[in-house]
Amino acid sequence: MAENDRPIANPSVVLREESDEWAILFDPDTGKSFGLNPISVFAWKRLDGRHTIRDIVVDLCHDYENVPEEAEAHIQEFVQCLVERGLARHEAQEPEHDHADNEDP
Repeated sequence: MAENDRPIANPSVVLREESDEWAILFDPDTGKSFGLNPISVFAWKRLDGRHTIRDIVVDLCHDYENVPEEAEAHIQEFVQCLVERGLARHEAQEPEHDHADNEDP
């Protein structure tokens, strides 16, 4: 997964949140569901093509206490699991370049 990778949720997948902050993802194309714990729900809601994995971890550290050091690896694994199930995809963004680099001398 590239550093500039911005995962994006499959727009046809439905998130059904329960009262205990857990949720179910339902893929109407396959009829399959996937359970999410509260942290996974937090990450899922940021799979919008604008947030990198690192952005999600920064937000997580801001909103929760005692986030473990390995949180970034766990979020990467979660996203990869979603991608393998067709529930999300990777959206790599080209790094922004300084426009002065493209000017003729």
